[in-house]
This record gives sequence, structure tokens and C-alpha cells, in this order.
Amino acid sequence: MLFSGLFAASLAALTQLAAAANYSNPLRETNGSDPQIVWYDGYYYLMTTTWTDVQLTRATTIEGLKTGEGKTVWVDEDPSRCCSVWAPELHELDGTWYIYYSAGTAENLDGQRPQVLEGGAHPWDDDYAWVATLTSTWGIDGSVATINDQRYFTWSCFDGTDIQSLCIASMTSPTSLGSTVLISEPTEDWETVGAPVNEGPYLLQSPSSGTYYIVFSASYCWTTSYQLGLLTLADGADPLVRDSWTKSGPVFSSANGNLGTAHNAFFTSPDGTEIWNVYHATANANGACDGNRYTSVDRVSWKEDGSPDFGVASPLGEVLVGPAGEPAA
Repeated sequence: MLFSGLFAASLAALTQLAAAANYSNPLRETNGSDPQIVWYDGYYYLMTTTWTDVQLTRATTIEGLKTGEGKTVWVDEDPSRCCSVWAPELHELDGTWYIYYSAGTAENLDGQRPQVLEGGAHPWDDDYAWVATLTSTWGIDGSVATINDQRYFTWSCFDGTDIQSLCIASMTSPTSLGSTVLISEPTEDWETVGAPVNEGPYLLQSPSSGTYYIVFSASYCWTTSYQLGLLTLADGADPLVRDSWTKSGPVFSSANGNLGTAHNAFFTSPDGTEIWNVYHATANANGACDGNRYTSVDRVSWKEDGSPDFGVASPLGEVLVGPAGEPAA
């Protein structure tokens, strides 16, 4: 009888945990562009492009982000960086939280530059202040990438080229960069639909092989061919050498009514056993590059050789099992 009672109690607990872990896409229906999610200290933190400011949303479950607690952490009145606030990302560096994002002037998009906000020891509790513009030339979609314990900054650029490409530089501090290196230009057919574009780079590391990848967005965002490509870093190679990277793709494209599935990021499940892909898409038949993009997440799988398998974007509204280790509701 005691065993039977314990089994029933355990089964009930497992059932409750499974139910708490369920979610469905989308997580954010409007202004869900350029998403990033970070799990830290019992909360998911979600950032997306809101165009005019920098906002954080947090919740203890992925499903909870739909109605999560939100706040605006930065509005800038400086005319050189007031407007077109895009693609914010939250990164913890040496015990301090920073937000990297793109912004420029109200007149046009020629002034877009990578910007940095510095916070404190906690991503939610502490205030943020603007501390740096990272480049003197056009740049968007900046992200921090730690490779073999060395810190780099990757972003979309025009340095050394007349087409929108990908650049990398070593980070001499959280607010300053070394020399810029061009590592990818959009030359393949799948990178040039509507316009030749490489943007939205984000680091991914294989948990089994240790191989480093940069996943990026390709083609014009106002098309349904906006999709993800992959740069693979040769084992032991220098990330600051262009030939160290091998391009492949597309690796994640429109599917199941989700169009323009790109500008993504990755986050780890609460128990650390899974890597998840957070991305935006649209239902607009012609594609979208405005607030009519929503945020979705799907789990990343891994092939036998250790390389990532992103699968396909799950249908909207389908009930899915969420990240492992989420707290019970």
C-alpha cells in the first residue's frame, strides 16, 4: 500500500510537471521581431525589437512569456541614437549585464550603429545606462560570441564590401572592439532573394563535438525567403580569419505557415540539457520586415556528427512540450 501510494504521488507530480512544461507558438504576436531569450536565476528574459525603446519581459515558463512581467529599461533622447531601435540582446560579461542593440537617427537608416547599455549584477533589478557606440561605420544586429574563452563581437556590416555582410572583431572590453574582419558575404542564391543580405549572427556550440557555429539570417527580410544559414568554424582555427569559416544553408526556412523564419537566437533549458531556437516569422504572404512578425521557439536537435538539426518551424497553436527543467506552475 505504501508503494502504491508513493507511485500515485510520483505519477501525479510528473503529470503536473509535464502539464506545466507545455507551450504553444507564438509567444509574442506583434513586435516579436529579432527575439532573444536568456534563462537566468529562475526566469526567462525575452527581448524583441520594439522600434522606439529597449524592453525586457520575464516569466518562469516559456508559455508564461505570453503574459509575462514587462518593463522598459531604456529610452534614448540623443538624436544620434534615438530611433530605429533594433535587435536588443542581453549578455552577462564578468558579472555585469549588458544590452547590445542597434539604433540611429530619425532621418534615415544610414546612421545605424551598434550601441551598448551597461547594467549591474542582475538583469532585472538594476538600472541600465548607455555607455558606448561600438563602431564608427554602419552596423546592426550585434551579438557577443565567446569562442575558446575569447570574446568576440559579430554583426551585420558593410566594411570592405558594398553588400550587407557579416563582420567579427575581438572585444578588448565589453564596450570596445579590435580590428574588423569580414567573414561572410551573401553570394549564394538562397542569400540573395530580394536583395543580397547577411545579418542577425548568433553563436551556437555543439554540446557533443564542441564545434562552433554562427547562425545568421540571409536574403531580404521583406520576402518569404528570409531564412537561416550556417557558418562552421574549423576545429582549432582562428575566428578572425575568413577562411576559418565554411558556409552552408539554408538550414531553417519557411514552413507550416510560418514565413520568413529567421533572425534567431539560442537559449539553454533550465536544467541545461537542451538548446532551443527562438526566431521570428510572419503570416504575411509577401513576407514582413515590420511589427507584423511574431516570436516562436523550437528545440534544436543534433545529428550523429554533432552538427545542429533545426527541423522545421512548428505550426502555430500546436501544443508542444517546453524546455526541460521548467518549474511547476
